[in-house]
Amino acid sequence: MLKALIFDMDGVLVDSMPFHAAAWKKAFLDMGMEIEDRDIYAIEGSNPRNGLPLLIQKARKEPEAYDFETITSIYRQEFKRIFELKAFDGMRECLEVLKARFLLSVVSGSDRFIVHEIVDQLFPGIFDIVVTGDDIKNSKPHPDPFLKAVELLDVRREECVVIENAILGVEAAKKAEIYCIGVPTYVEPLQLGRADLVVGDHQQLMEHLLSLEPARGFRL
Repeated sequence: MLKALIFDMDGVLVDSMPFHAAAWKKAFLDMGMEIEDRDIYAIEGSNPRNGLPLLIQKARKEPEAYDFETITSIYRQEFKRIFELKAFDGMRECLEVLKARFLLSVVSGSDRFIVHEIVDQLFPGIFDIVVTGDDIKNSKPHPDPFLKAVELLDVRREECVVIENAILGVEAAKKAEIYCIGVPTYVEPLQLGRADLVVGDHQQLMEHLLSLEPARGFRL
C-alpha cells in the first residue's frame, strides 16, 4: 500500500547538523550565552520558534529577556557563511530512482529559506512537497509537520513511510501513526528505538529504500 516517502532533511539527506550547531552557538555567544552541542542535537527537528526557548533555558536564562528574531538572524547569517553544501554519498542517485516509484516529500524543522535553498541546489525537481518549520505552528515532536505532508500529498498515513534521524522526528512520526525508519546519524541507535525499523547507516538506508515497491496499481 506504499505510495509516498517522507524525508527529514538535516542528517538524512544532507550532513548539515554540525553546521547548524556551530551557527546556533555563534548566535548565542553574540547574545552573551553559551550552549553545548548536545543541547542543540537534543532538539533537532524542532523549528526555531519552538526550540529557541528550550535552548535559552539550557543556557540558564529567561527566554522572555531575548529577541528571538535577532538570535535567528545571527544564526542564519552564520549558517550561510559556514555551510558546505553536500548530500550524503549516493543520496541524489537513490532519490532519482525512488521518484519514479513514489511521491516524495521533505519535512524539516529548519526555516523556509534554508530548506528551499538546500533542496533547490542539491535536489532540484525531486520532491513533490516541501514542509518547513515556517509552514506549521507546532514542530516535531508534534505530529503536525508529517500530517501536513500527508495532507498535501493527498495520501493516507498508512500509505507513507517517514525517514528520520532525530529523536524528536521519530516521536513525531509515531504520534502521526506513520511507519518510521530511523537512521542514527548523530545519535545512538537505541535512542531511535521508537522507530519501526532502525538501519545501521545511510548505505543500509538507501539499500532498504531501493528494495521498496509501490502499491499495486499506483501510478504517479
